[in-house]
Amino acid sequence: MDHKDSPHNSAAPFRAIYEQYVEEASFLWLMRSFAVDQPHYNAEDVAELEQRIQGHLNGLITAPDLAWEICDQALELEGPGELFVAAYVAFTSNLQAHIQKVVEVGLATDICFAGLVSVFGWLPATLSRPWIERLLHSKDLRHKYLALAGCSIRRENPGEILAQLLQRQDCIRHKKLYMRALRLVGELKRHDLVAALTRAMQHEDSDVVFWASWSAVLLGDMTAISTLESYVFTPGSYQDLAIDMVFRVTPVDKSRQLIVCLAENPEQQRSVIRAVGVLGDPHAIDWLIAKTQDTKLTRLAGEAFSMITGIDLEVNQLNQAEPDDYQPVPIEDVADDNVALDDDENLPWPNPAALGLFWKDIRQQFINGQRYFLGAQIEPGMLTAHLRSATQRKRHAAALELALRDPAQVLLNTRSKESA
Repeated sequence: MDHKDSPHNSAAPFRAIYEQYVEEASFLWLMRSFAVDQPHYNAEDVAELEQRIQGHLNGLITAPDLAWEICDQALELEGPGELFVAAYVAFTSNLQAHIQKVVEVGLATDICFAGLVSVFGWLPATLSRPWIERLLHSKDLRHKYLALAGCSIRRENPGEILAQLLQRQDCIRHKKLYMRALRLVGELKRHDLVAALTRAMQHEDSDVVFWASWSAVLLGDMTAISTLESYVFTPGSYQDLAIDMVFRVTPVDKSRQLIVCLAENPEQQRSVIRAVGVLGDPHAIDWLIAKTQDTKLTRLAGEAFSMITGIDLEVNQLNQAEPDDYQPVPIEDVADDNVALDDDENLPWPNPAALGLFWKDIRQQFINGQRYFLGAQIEPGMLTAHLRSATQRKRHAAALELALRDPAQVLLNTRSKESA
């Protein structure tokens, strides 16, 4: 008997509709995973995407057997969107075999893991918390890792078990689990676990040292900044994270010295621009405007200008059309191996001349040597306001500034469904 005519499922004649639910929800989840870090999306935009995803998910669970049958087949694509949808169907059905299947597939690769852990931020607490608790107490260290990632997304405190995991040698040897535990200490402001961070900062693995130092700074340990500084100068997955942290807590004079050192390497120009934007010192605005004349740097420099001044280039007509000779990334050539997304995608193209004239008119509103964020000197009230209204990258920055300024303030997850 063909599965399409399976008598156990009265929804089988509508299979095409449910296949479309899976396809659309998977695609929209992938779209959302990009949107949460895009410069032109705000919380309302992300929430609109989430409503569309939820609509398809609601459709799927009206026929859970058929939905799972389709999701199970879609898992063969090994895509994070398909994994997310399958995980949602599995956990809402609460069927052990289905949950076991999505967990195993999700733990197989990092790309699938993103879809699996995302479901914990999507499910209601009544469904997610019992499973996170169960995974935390599993003998499988991979399950503990998944559970901690779920706690991280939801910003939920796992309690005493976090301290236990940071002391167990088998957990310390499991690098992904250990790093996620260290990261969670900072995100949740677990001041009781400072000693675990101190031990980890002596670890031989630089990845472990990074997350221990990152969390230590969030907890207010400024001595860990010197460790993070080395990551500022090292291209790789931690450089931007280090820049985001170091230049928010280091005094302006010292930050300027670090930026000068970073600028000595011509390959680090983009990192220099990012550091200038994070620092927020208007002393560098003229330099940023000069950088907008470089096609490869112009949009990033424009974003840094806006991050400091709060000026929207498009609203104030300080932008211009994309140059005719600009070659976007990824290059639309099937023979080219470069498929990386353009970091500056969806940023406006500044008009250097217009920007220079505009800055002359407003520069007296800014004091060199002071830190600014979106046009104002930084204080908690304005940061909270931007958390609600700003675009995603600016919301990320506001959340980090708040967490660094208040020892008790957890690092809000501006990428989570709850925050949008």
